[in-house]
Amino acid sequence: MKIKPADSWFSKCVRHSAGACAKCGKADGQLHHHHIVPRDVRRIRWDKLNAVCLCYVCHKWIHNYPYESGPWVEKWMGKGAFELLMEKRNTYIKITKAEEKEIAKHYHDEYNRMVKENTFEFDSWQ
Repeated sequence: MKIKPADSWFSKCVRHSAGACAKCGKADGQLHHHHIVPRDVRRIRWDKLNAVCLCYVCHKWIHNYPYESGPWVEKWMGKGAFELLMEKRNTYIKITKAEEKEIAKHYHDEYNRMVKENTFEFDSWQ
């Protein structure tokens, strides 16, 4: 799947806001941005709720063991957030190419703001 500007800026925001692997707590090394619901589900592809940062080992585990990792994701997110994400996943929303450009701009601006203000919080476009 092609990486688009909206993907790159969203991933930068997610990784900048993390600080450590959400599963094991490892803070050194490069963090990976993982989509909880696969990114081919465009309606939540750039939703902050659908993102988690993991180290390489934990990212590999979550992909290799989806049935075992599912309960961990639900516990990490909390039942309410997990249910909201599943509801969003099942809601039909079409993302146009023009909106995708707006999403890229939103996350570009959010990333620059986080760096400038030395903050780790960002607003989701949704």
